[in-house]
Formats: sequence, structure tokens, C-alpha cells
Amino acid sequence: MITEDILAKEFTRVVNQYYPNAGKVLEGCHVKVITCFWGRPAKRFQYIGIYCSEDKMPDVKARKEILREIAENMGLIQVVCINAKRLLRDPMSKLKQSDTRLWLDLHLIAA
Repeated sequence: MITEDILAKEFTRVVNQYYPNAGKVLEGCHVKVITCFWGRPAKRFQYIGIYCSEDKMPDVKARKEILREIAENMGLIQVVCINAKRLLRDPMSKLKQSDTRLWLDLHLIAA
């Protein structure tokens, strides 16, 4: 089974190769494959999470259809844009305890 990190790197590589303008937008963002389980019996769903700063959000959303098409061709169901600064300021977030490396990366992106 292909791991989430490899899928995220492959997604970024395909975007850079076939859509270089969209690839430049993703340079300041953190791309991650997120896995969730839903239903009974539980089905596994994977989607792309793009963590970016507030000022890059409109550029990413403008290219969301291209990114969604690539994700669907890779077997992923969706592309979601997440504001890194808002996530870091959320007092209920357990991100620092659960994924410290992502939490540190988000600080670099949000700055």
C-alpha cells in the first residue's frame, strides 16, 4: 500500500510537471494526504489537504478544479484548502500534541 507521504509528493510532482503555474502556487503550501473512515462498515477515504497562508488562499482556490482533477485521477476524492493561521490559533486544536512536525511546518507557512 502506498503511504500518505508518497502520495502527497507524487501529487505535488504531477502538479509541477503538468501545470507549472499551479505548482508555483503550491510552493509556499504544505500538501498532505488525509485519511478518514466513514460509515458501517467503515470505508476508507483519502483526500488532499493543502495548508496555506491567508494571502495565498485565493490563488489556491482559483486553481482548485485543476488540483481536484489531478487528485481524482490519483484515486483521491477531494481537495481541501485549509488556512494555516486559523488552525494554529484554534484553542481546541490538538495538532501540537498529535503531529508536532506538521504544527511546526504550519508556523513557517503562516508567518
